[in-house]
Amino acid sequence: MADRRAEAVRALSRRLGHEFREPALLELALTHASVGEGAERDARGRPFADNQRLEFLGDRVLGLLTADRLMRDFPEADEGDMSARLHALVDKAACARAAETLGVGEALRLSPGEAKQGGRRREGVLGDAMEALLAAVWLDGGYDAARTVFEKAWAEELAAPPRKALSNPKSALQEWALGQGKALPTYRIVDRKGSDHAPTFSVEVTVAGYPPLTAQGRSRQDAEKAAAIGLLQREGVI
Repeated sequence: MADRRAEAVRALSRRLGHEFREPALLELALTHASVGEGAERDARGRPFADNQRLEFLGDRVLGLLTADRLMRDFPEADEGDMSARLHALVDKAACARAAETLGVGEALRLSPGEAKQGGRRREGVLGDAMEALLAAVWLDGGYDAARTVFEKAWAEELAAPPRKALSNPKSALQEWALGQGKALPTYRIVDRKGSDHAPTFSVEVTVAGYPPLTAQGRSRQDAEKAAAIGLLQREGVI
């Protein structure tokens, strides 16, 4: 298993197109928090550090890279349109798809329990790792190196037809639900993880008669907006 993961890490490095001057940054970006919660230790007998701090930085790096790209691609777009486009490109689902493009899952360091539960394919795990990878490349090689990885990993997302812009997705979902003769959508927090300075909220939105949908965000409000957008997209409204 160790040899298989080592080869997956080497393959990921090739796909990233970035040779790390500090390989420890790459290893840290690929280390899930579950590793530190288990019995696995590093060469000095200490619990492995995990990628949560890099994820915190990577979230901001991704936002900057995406905003920069959108400014260049849509010179006539207003702030509301740009914000909606940005949100669609930086949400957890988009990050997870980017991670799948690079083959991040097989390169992750997970606890045995997390691996058995499908962590290598889990959207939240993949999305967090992708953000951590962007931060690791940023720290190791700077803005241009991070932008190169972003352009490669997000190529399909950036090439896809732009989604309809929504300045207020929760209001849009409410109007749609009422138009279907349904009660107002309801939201509930189903999970909160991460440290106090960098939490991630998972929120489930429900409209009567339709399957619920769960999305993540850095705040409850962001998660609710992401869930509203996700449900509207799933039902073909936007």
